Formats: sequence, C-alpha cells, structure tokens
Amino acid sequence: MASGSPSKYMSTSKEYPLHLHGWLRIHKDGRCERFIGNDIIPTGTDPITGVQSKDVIISHQSNLFVRLYIPKTIVDIPNRKFPTLMYYHGGGFLTESAASSTYHPTLNLITAESNVIAVSVNYRLAPEYHIPVAYEDSWEAIKWVATHVKGNGPESWLNAHADLQNVFFAGDSAGANIAHNMAIRVGLNQVKVVNLKGVIMIHPYFGGREFIGEESKHEQHKAFMNQMWLLANRLGIGLDDPLYNPVMDPCVSAFGCSKILLCVGGRDKLRGRALLYKELMETCGWKGFIELMESKGEGHVFFLSNTSCENARILRKKICNFINSISSKI
Repeated sequence: MASGSPSKYMSTSKEYPLHLHGWLRIHKDGRCERFIGNDIIPTGTDPITGVQSKDVIISHQSNLFVRLYIPKTIVDIPNRKFPTLMYYHGGGFLTESAASSTYHPTLNLITAESNVIAVSVNYRLAPEYHIPVAYEDSWEAIKWVATHVKGNGPESWLNAHADLQNVFFAGDSAGANIAHNMAIRVGLNQVKVVNLKGVIMIHPYFGGREFIGEESKHEQHKAFMNQMWLLANRLGIGLDDPLYNPVMDPCVSAFGCSKILLCVGGRDKLRGRALLYKELMETCGWKGFIELMESKGEGHVFFLSNTSCENARILRKKICNFINSISSKI
C-alpha cells in the first residue's frame, strides 16, 4: 500500500510503517503498539457463574501460561471428572490474551454452561514472536495437559477433575485456525498425545491469495486480513501457506478427530472462507462429520462483545450440546 493511501482498515506513514486501525501500529523503530486486548482480568471466583479460575505457568523459559477454569458443580460432585476444553483466543495472532476482558467472561460462561474444565492458552504474539511460535506454544500446552492423563501431573485441578478421555479443542478467529492446525498435528503424530473427541471452530481466520465468493466486494477487508497474516508470519511462504489456506494442505485429511462444529456469522466477511473449509473437509477424504451452525445477521466474533444477546446464548448452548453429546457416548 502506498504511503497515505486511503483505507478504513490500515495505512502507512514515515512515523508508522504499518497502522492496522483499531488494532495496532508498528513504529519506525520496530516497536509494536497494541490498542486492544491489553487489559488483564484477575483470576478467582466469578460472582455470576461461580466458576473458579487460576493462571498456571507451564514453561518458565518462555513464560507460557494457561488460564484454568473449573465449574461450580465441582463443589456438589467433587469426585466427578469433566470434559476438557482447550481454548485458543483470537486476535489475528497479533493481539489479545487468555487473561483479557474480551475472553475471560466468555470462558466463565462456557465453563459453567457446558460443565467443562477449560484450559485457555496464552500463546505468544506476533510480530515479536512470529509464526510458528503461536502454534508451538499451543502444542506445548496440549502436551502439558497430556501429562495429567494418569492423574499424577503437575496441576492438581486437572489431576482431580479433568476427564482426559474427552478432550476438545476450540477457538475463535485466529484461535479457530490454531484449533484446526493442532487437530492436524494430533492426527499426524505417531504417538497418541490426547484423546481428541471434537473441535469447535468459531468464525475461523482462513485466507488465501485468490479471491473467493464475495471477497471481491470487500477488497480492503481482504487486504487487511492478508496483511495481518503476513505481519504475523513474515518468514512464511505467503498467503497460500497451508497454515492460512487449508485448501493447500496435503495433510488435511489427517484431522485428528471425527467431529467438527463449525460456527459462522451471517454477516461475517470471513464466512465464505468457513464455508469453503466445510466443503474441503467433506471432500478431502477425512472420515468425519462437520456440522455447520450459522448465527443469522451477526458479524465476526459477535459473541465476545455481547455475551448476553440471544444469539450468543444460542451459540454457547450449541457448544454445550456438541461437547456433552459426544462425551456421553463414552
């Protein structure tokens, strides 16, 4: 993009080589200044849901941590074990955290309503830690959870309450991208790491070099999405990297479980990519079933900013039903 070229999404200047409006800007000295996802919500007992949370550092070398959530029902049924939900936050690989006000309230609600043990992964962000760091951190968290399968891992909450025969991955936007790629890695791994039962992909952040569907009507938005990817993955192979464009992944049929819940927003500009993903999974040779849920009239990750709206409640109910219908068959 030429300096000063008009776009409601991004711009460049001598002072700021890249400014993603409302998200971040890169200073000429290389420093990244973020405008969203910087606030930290403390852990504890949520007064609305009764869910308890705490942060656990799983790698002191990288300061990688997860935020754990346990439902109030543990008090009533102390010996029961609950399905384990690993959640990956969104933010384009560039912003947000597992501890921000964007995600903490929603994770409390999902934990309470679905009766799960939630493990929200605070992977490191680009551009300081460019891809593949986010994926490697996410995989490290999966392996850490797996150390609790015999009930003798380092974290007491997981030892006592996590049903690791029923593990689910979930995420929104970039987090859904991570969930997909982690499921591929589970499927390709020769040693069974976790017993993955299902993956919940909410408004996934996928893309590609070529225009598809209605993307040509939203050229500036597509350019913005692609620029985010290129900033996060500056050492990658570009816009048709299989991590970003799963159509280009020869290993996609290795997806490591047989159930996917794919959630899309009716007004989300990434909806077309999600529908293409559904078509891909149905035709690639993967031996599984992908279920589509559409929130009519809703934009990208609407459920995070308006947790009490009817469509957000319906979405969380669908997540609950998906998890518990699969878990109950064990």
